[in-house]
Amino acid sequence: DGVDIIVHLAARVHVMDGGGSSWDEYRRLNVTGTSRLAKAAAGKKVQRFIFLSTVKVNGEESLTPYKETDTPSPQGPYGISKWEAERELRKIESEHGLETVILRPPLVYGPGVKANFLNMLKLVESGIPIPFASIRNRRSFVYLQNLIDAICLCARHPEAAGSTYLVSDGRDVSIPELIQMIASRLKSRTALVPCPVPLLGLLGRIGGKRGEVSRLTGSLQVDISKIKNNLGWKPPHEMEQGIEETVR
Repeated sequence: DGVDIIVHLAARVHVMDGGGSSWDEYRRLNVTGTSRLAKAAAGKKVQRFIFLSTVKVNGEESLTPYKETDTPSPQGPYGISKWEAERELRKIESEHGLETVILRPPLVYGPGVKANFLNMLKLVESGIPIPFASIRNRRSFVYLQNLIDAICLCARHPEAAGSTYLVSDGRDVSIPELIQMIASRLKSRTALVPCPVPLLGLLGRIGGKRGEVSRLTGSLQVDISKIKNNLGWKPPHEMEQGIEETVR
């Protein structure tokens, strides 16, 4: 009662077992939970519902930067459940008039970061040679404070209602570039050494880390022109600032 805006961030993430129960849990929490919350919000006359989705709705890799108009191609329980939640929200929006804004960020980093980004921080901090010098990819990231700024703008901007936006730092980097940024702020002497990308892929398959290696070597970029042009948004923090704060 009395709430004007809901920002829905809660989700099941970073669970990689992929079993049947996992799929059920992803759908129960990410789809059914989101739908019930949105319907309750509509019943209480909440004006706007902001949903944090994921670029994984678009896909896992991109030869060219993803756009909001691209045909969704989610893979795995997390991306698929987020896409199903998006469709549920659009249905509720049309039936109940709940203003809905969907944001699709790539990997979010910042203080308290977990999972793969944290593992990379630890790897760089260790100082051991890292065999990623041959990687020539481009990946989009979004610093936590930039994402918060975009959420706040979507909460108040009248043109945001009914829209879906991709959001990032507005700068794409290779994994070697990211490692160098991290190393310089950790004062780490980590050396990047060359290793053929196909060999990294083979080692990933042998070691049961195919997905992790694919995310390290593949490209995933997003085009943020829509939110910039429609809402006048630009990331308030440079990527270097974000890395500095995350490392600190």
